Amino acid sequence: MSKPAAEEQLATKVVTPQSLVTEEEVKAALRLDKGSDALLKSWSMVDFTKKGDNYACVVSSVQVQYSLNQENMEVVYIAKLNPCRHVKEFDGMTVVLFRKESEFYSNLVPELNSVLTEVGQKSLRFPKCFHGCLDKNKEVILLEDLRPHGYKMFDRRRGLDVAHITLILKELGRLHASSRLLQAKTPDQDLTVTHDFLVPDVMADESFGLRDVFDRQLDQGIELLERFGGYERSIAWVKSLKLELAKLMTKHLGRSKYNVVCHGDCWNNNVLFRYNDDGEPVEVMLLDLQINRFSSPATDLIYLMYTSLNGEVRIPNVNTFLDIYYDTFNTVMEAAGMDMIFTRSELLKEFRSMSVLGAIYAMMVVPFMLLEPEDTPDMDKAENMEELLLEVKQKTMAALDNNPLIKPRFLSVFDEMMNIGIIP
Repeated sequence: MSKPAAEEQLATKVVTPQSLVTEEEVKAALRLDKGSDALLKSWSMVDFTKKGDNYACVVSSVQVQYSLNQENMEVVYIAKLNPCRHVKEFDGMTVVLFRKESEFYSNLVPELNSVLTEVGQKSLRFPKCFHGCLDKNKEVILLEDLRPHGYKMFDRRRGLDVAHITLILKELGRLHASSRLLQAKTPDQDLTVTHDFLVPDVMADESFGLRDVFDRQLDQGIELLERFGGYERSIAWVKSLKLELAKLMTKHLGRSKYNVVCHGDCWNNNVLFRYNDDGEPVEVMLLDLQINRFSSPATDLIYLMYTSLNGEVRIPNVNTFLDIYYDTFNTVMEAAGMDMIFTRSELLKEFRSMSVLGAIYAMMVVPFMLLEPEDTPDMDKAENMEELLLEVKQKTMAALDNNPLIKPRFLSVFDEMMNIGIIP
């Protein structure tokens, strides 16, 4: 092959997320995981996720064969990869998302676990992180594979039941409380000074370009309400909400008098569960920390409850769920000999004062997440954000007649907003 032809072939080579993983990165993960004596023999990429499982990144796995003490062994790492999409609006956001998650795992989690173990509490339930590459357009994070330990994802379309959400609420309580213990170590220096990755918020900062996404999804919410009928008050409210959307997001996702380290994206697909022999969930692992922030704990609680619960589970149990969360948070604070940062009534007040976020999140997420896997838009084929959002809308509207899950889950949020006075 001539030199110009070879250069042309190289220039047109398709870069896939899986091709971003290099041998040096695999060696780095193996070394941190198994020690310097572990010798890499071979490795390969093995995809295992389904359509509709991947959003802000691509999740794959690396199967690794290695030798240690003259014994041949194998280990699998979960790989979170830059999605290499053609949507230019995602580029700047991808850089931030990978930095937030990589530094959360590598720098913050060890510190949070340290303050917990100091007061006799167990470490937080996150997968181990063995490697992170933050080179632009080549972002890779290699994590512990939890599947051999029995952890699996709950079907996002079903809606979490009380047993599942109880485990999540308890772990959120421990995460939030541990950040208060860590902050107490340096009372004169804010956590965001030493962990500045907590500051950028892709959902509140308009520079990340999500304003159009929110606007489009609220427009779709209005169309859904019109299609279902009988929700004129809600339609008028959503229209007024659009005018104040940027201000509301900045206000509610910004600083609070109850600042804690928040997961930021805690919903059904970003947690894994382990079950006992009777099929009951007994342990949870929190995943996907790409939208972490330092803000009110209510931001996590609202996001979880309004994206991952059916109305018949959420509406009658809000107080019970907040009590579960509160008791776990308080247990950690008592173990450290520290005062609780809010009362039960103050937590409920904070939750209700920000419940408008629940409706916004529902319009953003619920119709999309309830689509059948075969109906999920192919995010890798869209050339720009407008094209992607148009396909989401078309797929959603086309599914209404054949998907019985969307209407009750979606409308329950607006029924609740009217009942509690958020919608006048």
